[in-house]
Amino acid sequence: MFKTAIFAGTTEGRELAELLRGAPAEVFAFTATGYGGSLIEPAENISVFSGRLDEERMEELFKKEGFDIVLDATHPYAEKATENIASACEKTGTRYLRVLRESSRLPEDCLFAADAREAARVLAESEGSVLLTTGSKELGAFSGLKDFKERVWARVLPSEASLAACAEAGLPPAHVIAMQGPFSEEMNEALLRMCGASVLVTKDGGRAGGFEEKIAAARKTGARVLVIGRPPQKEGVSVSEAALTLEKELGVTLRPLVTVCGIGSGSPEGMTLEVLRAVREADCLIGARRMIDTAAAEGKPAFEAVAPRDIVSVIENARQFRRFAVLMSGDSGFYSGAKKLLPLLENCEVKILPGVSSLSLLCARLGLSYEDIPAVSLHGRDFPVEGLIAARPRVFVMTGGADGVNRLCARLAEAGLKDLKLFVGERLGYADERVSSGSPEELKNGVFDSLSAVIVENPAPKAPIFAGLPDDSFERELADGSPIPMTKSEVRAVCLSKLRVEPHHVCWDIGSGTGSVTAEMALQAYKGRVYAAEKKPEAAELTLKNTKKLGCFNVSLARGAAPAVCGDFPAPDRVFIGGSSGDIKSIIASALEKNPFARVVATAVTLETVAELTAAMKDFGFDETEVVSLTVAKGRKAGPYELMTGQNPVYIFTMQRSGKE
Repeated sequence: MFKTAIFAGTTEGRELAELLRGAPAEVFAFTATGYGGSLIEPAENISVFSGRLDEERMEELFKKEGFDIVLDATHPYAEKATENIASACEKTGTRYLRVLRESSRLPEDCLFAADAREAARVLAESEGSVLLTTGSKELGAFSGLKDFKERVWARVLPSEASLAACAEAGLPPAHVIAMQGPFSEEMNEALLRMCGASVLVTKDGGRAGGFEEKIAAARKTGARVLVIGRPPQKEGVSVSEAALTLEKELGVTLRPLVTVCGIGSGSPEGMTLEVLRAVREADCLIGARRMIDTAAAEGKPAFEAVAPRDIVSVIENARQFRRFAVLMSGDSGFYSGAKKLLPLLENCEVKILPGVSSLSLLCARLGLSYEDIPAVSLHGRDFPVEGLIAARPRVFVMTGGADGVNRLCARLAEAGLKDLKLFVGERLGYADERVSSGSPEELKNGVFDSLSAVIVENPAPKAPIFAGLPDDSFERELADGSPIPMTKSEVRAVCLSKLRVEPHHVCWDIGSGTGSVTAEMALQAYKGRVYAAEKKPEAAELTLKNTKKLGCFNVSLARGAAPAVCGDFPAPDRVFIGGSSGDIKSIIASALEKNPFARVVATAVTLETVAELTAAMKDFGFDETEVVSLTVAKGRKAGPYELMTGQNPVYIFTMQRSGKE
């Protein structure tokens, strides 16, 4: 098996170890400290060893293990470590590859020093407090400064060795900042102000070492930056180039590192520090132009791609890069493109970073808690939001499009939902954000930004009981006083329990009559839709009247006989047959043609219909079948007595094929 060693106490070393996880290679990862070793995620093919090795110990190790290649990904300032690794490789005939960290673009107004001693001489000729961010090893070079104990502050790792070095140099504990990075621009700024530092001393740690954040913070506080230059570097390659070399040696494609980043509302200030770091450390960015511009990663390669397959195509073809940051608006787990993208990234090492959603932003602006606010999106999708708004005190709606808010107001007005209050948040998170409010009528002609989110408040929500509504909830009489047949409450409750309607389901109601089953299915499938078919014009009108009365806005009605009028219905999850006019087999065949696993529930009150359904159970190959004979007797007053009056027996057939619905 291919065998490799990585000196991996850096970001670059950890990335190489990550890329080799699960590859056909035995990987030895060496770090100088236990903390560095703890940052490398263990794997079956990766062994982690912590502790400093001198050249002699390296030679012994290289001879014993017989590595095919040694990857030196040590820090650019770890000059001695690189010298020892290269020498041990040369003496043992082991292939050596230096992995370099990209240098930063150094501002022209910086002060420069070749090493720590020269930096101390520069500081000796200046005044003011100093913040050292060069680590604990070189503190001794600065200890001779005048007023060292009062003037110098040092940021070091929170380890015993670092604290001991500070004490040995004579630095008082009050001037020791023991922290583990990475450090944001804001954190650097806060520390500079805390120390009152007029000079920041740093090494050119590159992008991975947070050099840009230090420079930006120093500019904000007015501190000068003194940069200790890198020692001469051996010739080497980038992480991506090293990965390509390993791929050639192993004959496999290493898994790229993909971070899916929720960038929040759309302003850099709204991005989390974790996302900012991922953007900074990525080799390239992928996303819509607006998102790429938001990330504002100057000089970083970027690819415009939004569709999941286009994003995957970029990752597969941009072989010169290994670390990809895929930018998603808002929160990566909240109506995000990440849902469709993630199944396509099976050949990648994926990390998902959440962002601040428009829901949380708008609720924060309004001072609302949002744990009980359902959220829906109308952006590029048709959702029956009217029913949800009618039933809940508050609903969050992502509109989408320049006229999204206007279209929402028009829908609410058309549904008769007038006593509502809408709070519209535009460009949330930007400097020019705006929150306005009003009724659907007041806002319907307004001009709103395409980046808008809405919270709808309903002062009188109506959330009816879902199974077996009382019969008097429905109107069933025609103008002449004659009744339209209706599935009674008790039978309806049993039918609904057999249907097992879920919120997202598409349902058919064949022979809807008064619309009693249509309405109850619509209330249960509030994220889906019910398609009703009714051939009698007067019954169809009652279906519309009753469903509207109960706030069922996710109902579509086809007037005519089934299955002829069902041609445009989408594939059903659930089918209820309450009236078939003797054409049950054709109706079932029409439904199963669109979804072979649709669950069918049908009622029969005549023996002829019972015979048709019994034959259908066998003819269509249903392997889950059930027949229930239900007889209901209801009490009625007869003078001082309560008499039970029996109703006609009803046969309830349940049929479904086993398999994936």
